[in-house]
Amino acid sequence: MTATAAPELDRTVDDVARRAQEAFALLSQAAPGLRADALRRAAAALGDHADELVAVAQAETGLAEARLRGELKRTQVQLRLFAHVVADGAYLDVRLDEADPDFVLGPRPDLRRALWPVGPVLNFAASNFPFAFSVAGGDTAAALAAGCPVIVKAHPGHPRLSERTAQIVAAALVEAGLPESTLQLVTGQDAGVALVEHPAVRVAAFTGSQRVGQLLAARAAARPDPIPFFGELGSVNPVLVTEQALRERAGELLAGYVASVTGSAGQLCTKPGFLLVPEGTKYDDVVAAAAQVPEHRLLNPSIAAGYERRVAEVLSVDGVRAVHRGGFRRDAEGQAWVTPTFVAVPLDLLRSAGAALLDEVFGPFSVIVEYPAGTDLADVVAELFPGNLTLTLHLGAEEAAAERGGLVTRLARHAGRILLGGWPTGVAVTPAMQHGGPWPATTTDGTSVGTAAIGRFLRGVTFQDAPQELLPPALRDDNPWGVPRAVSARGESLGW
Repeated sequence: MTATAAPELDRTVDDVARRAQEAFALLSQAAPGLRADALRRAAAALGDHADELVAVAQAETGLAEARLRGELKRTQVQLRLFAHVVADGAYLDVRLDEADPDFVLGPRPDLRRALWPVGPVLNFAASNFPFAFSVAGGDTAAALAAGCPVIVKAHPGHPRLSERTAQIVAAALVEAGLPESTLQLVTGQDAGVALVEHPAVRVAAFTGSQRVGQLLAARAAARPDPIPFFGELGSVNPVLVTEQALRERAGELLAGYVASVTGSAGQLCTKPGFLLVPEGTKYDDVVAAAAQVPEHRLLNPSIAAGYERRVAEVLSVDGVRAVHRGGFRRDAEGQAWVTPTFVAVPLDLLRSAGAALLDEVFGPFSVIVEYPAGTDLADVVAELFPGNLTLTLHLGAEEAAAERGGLVTRLARHAGRILLGGWPTGVAVTPAMQHGGPWPATTTDGTSVGTAAIGRFLRGVTFQDAPQELLPPALRDDNPWGVPRAVSARGESLGW
């Protein structure tokens, strides 16, 4: 707790944290099948209230109904995906070493290891995905699947939606047999900071700005007992296009680029903020034509102010050329409606301007960078774009056939997902997805999408020479949960 926190806040935060601890004592012992059923019921409950939730989300975020319905479906799929992950218990990674007096390195004790939930999780909801990265989003789904109660710090951009979603999901979890306070909601910056520092909270997950994420990560690290802070802080997602690729399909590539930048008004963490093309590329007409899209409301006044400021900063840099200048309209409440802006710069200017051009612009804005012949694109990425969620490479057909992974391998050092063609917006909710990347994309290079996301909320525990009655169910000889187990048999090492 912070020394300056008000007594009322102290009591509120302590109560939430205490309830989470009480829930953890029960939830961590719940069979995987019970948690899987609860996640499925939560997904079904969201579907039952879809019309109500989408209407609230539209009013609070300005996002289109079709986008929100698709996102709500994604949220349901995430919950069901993690139900599938935990149902058979394989995620526990159970390993049993039988006692072995003849082990090759000397007598081996009976050793039994499994992954176990870390404890209460604090999840800071995002603004740009009011369903999929919010109250019942991927971080919440993964933590609940792992057996961790979740405290969600609601985003101020959609407060009514957050409250209603929490009510619906929390009720479904309890009805399925999970303990009260398995899912709780708090509001306000002070409560979020206090909970990062609260000893009951064992992990924090965050999706938001680099500035806020760094502040919270510092608080998590400065605790007497530091905790992991999994923060997604932003990414500019460069797209690299070769001359041969442009010769083969320039129109298709440029149209796809504009569509990726403008979708959801550019308010996506995987939006391509930079397109690198060879010097002499003719792109103005195609980009300007594709950018003729209807205006779209930005999520909230804070994002609108940040977008207006960053666009003005970029346009004020000497040598920046406007390819298509979009509009910006604000109402009396500070909400803004925008159309996309695209600018172009030579590579040398990007290098010399530094942060003025390289810092993320959150919204429908992107920079086209012209690089000279002979440029090593991997070197450019290493120098200017060292950590991103995604990197996209468009090669010509002959280049792709000749490429033996050297360039791709070098690019993989700087992003969590490498696309060979296509566009980075649209993150598939599948087991193999990686949604993370080197700093500054994330504070800890894990993933917040895909089944591996559950690993952030688990830790390994080994029991040595433990009596059966003291072992957790997954490690007992009778295996009451029926989980898969890898067994190292007595005498096995003699054949190594």
